[in-house]
Amino acid sequence: MMRTRTGQPTIEARSLTILAKGMRPLPEKWHGLRDVETRYRQRYLDLIANPEVADTFVQRSRIISGIRRFLDDRGFIEVDTPILVPIPAGAHARPFITHHNALDEQLYLRIATELYLKRLIVGGLDKVYEIGRVFRNEGIDQDHNPEFTLLESYEAYADYNSVMEMVESLVSSLAQDVRGSMQVAMGDQIIDFTPPWPRLSLCEELHRRSGVDIEDYPDAESLTDKCRELGLDPAPREARGRLIDKMLSVYVEPHLIQPSFLIDYPEDMSPLAKGHPDKAGYVERFEAFAAGMEIANSYTELNDPEVQRARFADQEHQRDAYGDEEADRTDADFLTAMEYGMPPTGGLGIGIDRLVMLLTGQSTIRDVLLFPQMRRVQIIAEGAISALTD
Repeated sequence: MMRTRTGQPTIEARSLTILAKGMRPLPEKWHGLRDVETRYRQRYLDLIANPEVADTFVQRSRIISGIRRFLDDRGFIEVDTPILVPIPAGAHARPFITHHNALDEQLYLRIATELYLKRLIVGGLDKVYEIGRVFRNEGIDQDHNPEFTLLESYEAYADYNSVMEMVESLVSSLAQDVRGSMQVAMGDQIIDFTPPWPRLSLCEELHRRSGVDIEDYPDAESLTDKCRELGLDPAPREARGRLIDKMLSVYVEPHLIQPSFLIDYPEDMSPLAKGHPDKAGYVERFEAFAAGMEIANSYTELNDPEVQRARFADQEHQRDAYGDEEADRTDADFLTAMEYGMPPTGGLGIGIDRLVMLLTGQSTIRDVLLFPQMRRVQIIAEGAISALTD
């Protein structure tokens, strides 16, 4: 220790070792880094300049750890299933395509983990879950990214009613643990995750919001005409399930601000779900919504291999007849597994990124992904061009 000539205490350094070179100036500390493009493309600068950003990702880690604890405490086991798959099935989505050189085979990045997890149910693992990346070749907007983190869980001898109870218990406990309250601010709204959440019939809610009773439109042609009357601009050839989904997006989902379950979907929309015992043409399925966006999807799993085979065939017809590139695909090996006997099962999918958005009060998915997908731009470091020419 020593004092400077002006009397300030300091350290008299006898040697200096440089640990890392800083060749570029950091963002100005007072205002932080505010340019959105730079924040997402150069997240390391965002983390340095904006401490609240780092806090969001700390909370994300706590949320994922909390999900694991919750499921582990309920007797679930965590498993890993393939990312490279021969059949991209288990969801309505277009896949990314790749090629395996050694096998000389075309493979796909998975669009869901569902069918592999249900194979494990067949094998006697009665409670399984996986948290992992899935990949869907779709657009990018405030709540969509082509690769995202998905939780899927499957429980033998459960149905969609028991899964509803599990979802509201899971999400409310996460809110309490991470935020210290079941009431979370999202923009100018306060989202209250306190259970129980309302159960709303899809048909009744759509009728109430749009005036359309989908029972009156049993086929794609009649519902297409009705959608045109409503100004929804349907495609010339669009399947009935797609049209209903479009109507939900316009008339129902934006109004589901507080956590709610939309239940009992048409069979057209749910090829992997078990038929409803009391409603012909409908299945035991729900989606959970909050802040106007879907956060969970669940159904009592279809476990009749003959019916499942027919449903897959309907999806193939939908692709051929309506040009629906996102229709589900037939997985023959999964059907073989079902033929050995799959117990009644309750399945669940939760988009982790959207859940983190809700629990941290973020309005766009890019703010909860460390490295969101962006259009590529060429960034050349200083000196790189001269180094290449040299």
